[in-house]
This record gives sequence, C-alpha cells and structure tokens, in this order.
Amino acid sequence: MTPRPLMLALGFALALGAPAAHARPEPFDPFGAAGVDPKPGAQVPLDAAFHDQAGRPVTLRELANGKPLVIAPVQHHCPNICGLTLEGLHEAIAGQAYKPGRDFEVVAFGIDPREGTAAAETSEQRLAGSPPAAGVEALVGPAANIAQVTQALGYRYAWDPRIGQYAHIAAVAVLTPDGRLARWLYGVAPSPKDLHLALTDAGRGRLGDLGEQIRLLCYHYDPKTGRYSSLVMEILRAVGVALTAGLAGLIAAFLRRDRAGRSRQA
Repeated sequence: MTPRPLMLALGFALALGAPAAHARPEPFDPFGAAGVDPKPGAQVPLDAAFHDQAGRPVTLRELANGKPLVIAPVQHHCPNICGLTLEGLHEAIAGQAYKPGRDFEVVAFGIDPREGTAAAETSEQRLAGSPPAAGVEALVGPAANIAQVTQALGYRYAWDPRIGQYAHIAAVAVLTPDGRLARWLYGVAPSPKDLHLALTDAGRGRLGDLGEQIRLLCYHYDPKTGRYSSLVMEILRAVGVALTAGLAGLIAAFLRRDRAGRSRQA
C-alpha cells in the first residue's frame, strides 16, 4: 500500500502539472515581434556570404565597393507589403539625383532562408524597373548569415505560423561605405528627398557638392519617424512665434500707456 505522504506528494505534483498540460500557447503578436531597434552607427558585417538573383556568390562588401549601400529587408515571395516597398523605393530612387551603380548600391535583402534565386529575381525586377537600373541586386542566403546582418541593423522579424509568413515592417536602411548604419527610412514609399538626404549623410562628404552638404545641415533627422524635417523652417517658425508674441506685448504696452495718459488728462 502506498504511504499517505507519497500519495499526497503525487497528488500535489499532478495538480501542478494539470494546468500546464491544458495551457494554451500565447497568441502570436506581430506588433511585438516585428520592428526596428535603433542602432545608429552600428557596424554591419559585410563579409557574410550570399547569392544574388543570378546565383552568383557575393558579399555586401563586394556590392558596396566603397559606396553607400541601401538595404531593403524583404520576403521575396511576400504577398503583402514587400512588393510595394520595393516599388516605392524604386520611385524614390528615380525621384532624386544620385544614381545607383554610380553613387550608391541598393539591395533587396531576403530574410527568408528558404527562398532561392528565382524569388530574388522577382524582387530585383521590381526594384530595378524597366529597363533595369545598374547597381541593383537581390540577395538570398542561409539563416545564420541573414541573422548576422538583420541583428546588427536592429531589424526584428518572426515567423507567423498562422499565415505561413514572416511578420516584418516596411523600412529601408542606408549604410555608410564602411558598412555602418546611417539612417532608417520607414514606410512603403520613402520620399525622394529623405532618400537623397540620407545618402548625402551616409556618403560622409563623398556624395554631393558643397551646396548639398550645407543643405543637409539645414535638415534635422527624426529617428522615430525615419524622416527629415527642415531645421531652418522649425527655427523660422519659432522666431515667428516669438516675434508675434513680442509685437503683441508691445502693442498692449502702448495701449496701456495711451489709456493712462488719457486718464491723467481727464
């Protein structure tokens, strides 16, 4: 016969184990899984091995070749925002003065290690346009190498088993020629102005003439929104508010003095 203390211990263990056996897994939270952790100046590993849309082995260092690098993390077969992101980036590139291949390089960076070069070719066509622009590539690679790059960038994504896709956000990273993170531009369609300023900033004096460099000083980058706002306009607004307030105070003072003078005369 089983001793009573042992029976009690077994019953207690079963009681503790019962809820765990019937516990439901936490629901997948795409908003918590996907995002960007700001890491300005972070060094991105440039020598990890990947393959381009034609199946050629390549590294980010070889692609950059001493120029700023624009990286768009995407799932090449994504049926949702990735196609829009690449098409929006293509329009932003076309709407500003710097030229891919000559001034910078741009990469559709596959985050799904299961995808092959055929999937990458689809992204390259969306990004390069027709006729295809030079300096535009789409990459695929093993999970470990993908993780090296995305973790260095602070780009978070996770597999959503409910829909069989990766939860990820639309964003574009701009790197300096030596592979340091200069800026993130958020959204499916970065503005040509923001892309141009980010490339000027990432070029560290190598892109743009003196006028472009001075213009960059007139803009303020907001890492929360991933956009540039005119610092000059902000200063002018602040000065305008201050002048308006000062003028209103001066008018009020004159009116008070005028009323006081009339009162003394009366």
